[in-house]
Amino acid sequence: MDIRYLTDENGERVGVLLEIEEYERMVEELEELADIHAADEARRELESGEDEVIPFDQAVREIRESKVRHD
Repeated sequence: MDIRYLTDENGERVGVLLEIEEYERMVEELEELADIHAADEARRELESGEDEVIPFDQAVREIRESKVRHD
């Protein structure tokens, strides 16, 4: 990884320059980690009883009913 730093007038590092491909790879990895974290959190909530699983059809029905009430 080729990292170049931006410095201020005192020579302090204030930024980083990355190749766009490296930046995009890092963003993809961060998004994947966020997805993993969200899945782990959802699993924890289900196991602890904080949340519940509902059938897909019921979820769609509830979303549609909520949209009708807010329109």
